[in-house]
Amino acid sequence: MQRTGLFAWTGLLLVQVLWYTVYPPVSIPTWVAFALTVPPLLLPLLSLPNVARALLWVGILALFYFCHGVSEAWSSTGDRWLAFIEIALTLLLIGSLGAGVRRRR
Repeated sequence: MQRTGLFAWTGLLLVQVLWYTVYPPVSIPTWVAFALTVPPLLLPLLSLPNVARALLWVGILALFYFCHGVSEAWSSTGDRWLAFIEIALTLLLIGSLGAGVRRRR
């Protein structure tokens, strides 16, 4: 399950970079959007020798990205497909964390 979580984490990071390079925000500068979305996904790298702990932190952060994906899927039209990918990756990440906890018992 850690492989799935790491895949979802990497995918979520790539979606954020792709999102703000292909569809730059109109209301705020692009660098602000990057500063709000990319560094939080990089913070768990500080605890990476312990993969389970890093994935736990990313799973907690994924709740924010899930909410962002739902709100963008609801309100945007041009980048709706990126929002659905973001939602799928966050659900995959959170699901892999839950399956990892269940498996240990």
